[in-house]
Amino acid sequence: MSLWENIGKYLNDVVDIALVSIVIYNLILLVRGTRAVQLLKGIMVIVAVWLLSSLFKLDTLQWLMSQAFNLGVFAILIIFQPELRRALEHLGSGKLFTQTLFQPDDEGITIQTIESIVKASDYLAKRRIGALMAIERTTGLNEYVETGTRLDAKLSAELLINIFIPNTPLHDGAVILSGNRVLAAACYLPLSENPDISKELGTRHRAGIGLSEVSDALVVIVSEETGQISLSLGGNLIRGISPSDLQTMIQNTLKPEKEQKLFWKRKGDDRG
Repeated sequence: MSLWENIGKYLNDVVDIALVSIVIYNLILLVRGTRAVQLLKGIMVIVAVWLLSSLFKLDTLQWLMSQAFNLGVFAILIIFQPELRRALEHLGSGKLFTQTLFQPDDEGITIQTIESIVKASDYLAKRRIGALMAIERTTGLNEYVETGTRLDAKLSAELLINIFIPNTPLHDGAVILSGNRVLAAACYLPLSENPDISKELGTRHRAGIGLSEVSDALVVIVSEETGQISLSLGGNLIRGISPSDLQTMIQNTLKPEKEQKLFWKRKGDDRG
């Protein structure tokens, strides 16, 4: 084999690896900030179990994992349907490979931000103006951000209040918050189908509980009928919270998971 043939072969390998890397990188960007990240972790666990069962000759477990892989292609098509649709939409619009290589670091939520959320909630509650605010944590909420109007604005109490004032373009729907920014407004959230939820709770509360069931988001809900402030996390709902308790609960929820569980256990949950 001549020198030029060797160079051509190596060049082809480099181009091949580069293209595959770009595709994988863009796919990671596509699922980042969505529930698909959690699903991918679950798939990785299944793969790890299969490798261990093969290593230690656990025939029955290996057979079960093999059956799971056989059905995995169809399961992936069903589970990742929203992400696959987004990928095709980005590909068709030419956006899939135009994302920036480096993303800015996410800002952590600050005490000032929490105070702004509490101030806005208190203002809206006193005037019985309905509100729904979802605070993003580790599970990304991009798929819900895309259902609303993207703002990407610095969070402030005044901005939140203006968004929820009745008869304004963005008042209907949820606001999604991440760190110290308002990502989007007028977003649609999944409704909870839990039959134990009190019948007196309307769509706003069901949407807040629904999002907390499918993600680890913390959802603040202000009732238009009663003016009560509620907080939802992990499918649980605490109603009738004072502004001072709201601030304490948000701060405690954003602490490490162990402290968070102890705090919510102490407070108890209320589904009705």
